[in-house]
Amino acid sequence: MSSSKHHVLIVGGGFGGVKAALELQKRDDIEVTLMSEHDDFRYYPTFYHTATGGLKSQSSIPLEQIINKRIKFIKAKAARLDRDNKVVVTEDNQRFGYDSLILALGVVTNYFGIKGLEEHAYSIKSIEAIQKFKQHLHQQLTDQRKPDLNYVIIGAGPTGIELAGALPAYLRTLMERHGIKRRKIHIDLVEAAPRLLPRSNKAVSRAVRRRLRKLGVHLYLNQKVEAETADALMVNGKPIKSHTVVWTAGVTNNPFFKDNGFTIADRGKVMVGEYLQADKHIYVIGDNASTQYSGLAQTALTDAEFVTENIKRYLDHKDLLQYKPKRPISVIPAGANWAAVEWGRVHFSGLLGWWLRWAADWVGFHDLQPWWKASEQWFTEFGSQEECLTCATANANE
Repeated sequence: MSSSKHHVLIVGGGFGGVKAALELQKRDDIEVTLMSEHDDFRYYPTFYHTATGGLKSQSSIPLEQIINKRIKFIKAKAARLDRDNKVVVTEDNQRFGYDSLILALGVVTNYFGIKGLEEHAYSIKSIEAIQKFKQHLHQQLTDQRKPDLNYVIIGAGPTGIELAGALPAYLRTLMERHGIKRRKIHIDLVEAAPRLLPRSNKAVSRAVRRRLRKLGVHLYLNQKVEAETADALMVNGKPIKSHTVVWTAGVTNNPFFKDNGFTIADRGKVMVGEYLQADKHIYVIGDNASTQYSGLAQTALTDAEFVTENIKRYLDHKDLLQYKPKRPISVIPAGANWAAVEWGRVHFSGLLGWWLRWAADWVGFHDLQPWWKASEQWFTEFGSQEECLTCATANANE
C-alpha cells in the first residue's frame, strides 16, 4: 500500500460496495480494495426469474467482469474490526488496513426462531438456494408425476410477490416438458401483515392483490406462521400440506455489526450520522444503515455515490455534503407482462409497468458496467436455463 495514497477498504460486493469501488477508482490519489465473500456480483432483482427457468448468468456476474485492475479484490469474510489500528480482520486472520472504511455487507436470512423453517423451507436468496429449489421442483415432478398439493410462499414483500407471480406458469411449463397431464396448481402466499407489500402505497397493494388472484394465487393475509414439518406448514393453528415451502419473509442485519460494537437502531440497522458515518472514517451504507429507504438496491447505489463524493471532498479539503434520503422508484412484476409501479405519488400497473421494469434492469446493469456490457447482461433476461436433461432438451427445441 502506497503511503502517498488514501486507502479505502470496501467490505461487501453487492450494489453499494461495487458502486463505491467503481466511483473511487477514478481518482489517482485513492487506492481501493474491495473485499467480498463471493467472487461474483449477485443481481437480486432477477433472482425470482432465475428460480423459475431464467439463466443463472442473469443473476450472477463475475466480479472480474465489473471491476478493473485499479481495484484490488480480496475474497474473504470480514470477522473483526480493530478501530484503534484501522484494521479489518478476516475469518482466516488476514489483516487489512484502511484510511477510510465503507461497510456494505448486506443482510442475512432470519427465520425468527420459527420451528422447522430452517430445516425444511426452501429459499431463493442465493444462487445456491435457487439451484436447490429448482432441483426439488424437477425431482418432485419426475418421481411423483404430479405437482405438490400446495406450493407455499411465505412473505408478501417484493421477492414473494415476484415468485408467486412467476411460479404458476413455470410449473405448467415443467409439467408439459415432462409429459405430465395438466392439473390445477395451488400457489399459496402467506403474509403476517394485513396486506401485501406492507411498505408500499395501499393502491399498489390492491393492484398486486387483484393481479395475484387473477393468476390463481391463494392469499393468506394477517396470518402467523407457527412451525413447519416435512409434510406441512402450520399457519394460525391449521396445517397447509406441502413439501414445497419457500421462505422469502425474513432478513436481519449482518451479524458483523453487533459482534463489533456498532450502535444498533431500528430494525437492527446501524445508527449513522449525517455523513453516513458510524465512527470517524467508517461509513455504513445500503441495507446495513438505519436510513429511511434502507433495504433497496437503488438506496445502496445512492448511498455509495454520496459517500464516495464525500471522501473525495474530504481529500480536496472541501465541506462535506449532508445526507438526504432519496425515495426510490418501486417496480414489482407479478407474472409475465405485468408489473406494479410506485413512482412518488404516481402509481400504475400492467404492461407499461413491465416495460419500465425491463428498462430499470438495464439502468441497474449500466450503473455497474459500460453500456455495451450492460446491454449484453440485459439480454440474458430473455434466455432460459435448466439442468434437468428433459427440460434442457425441450428448451433447445423451442
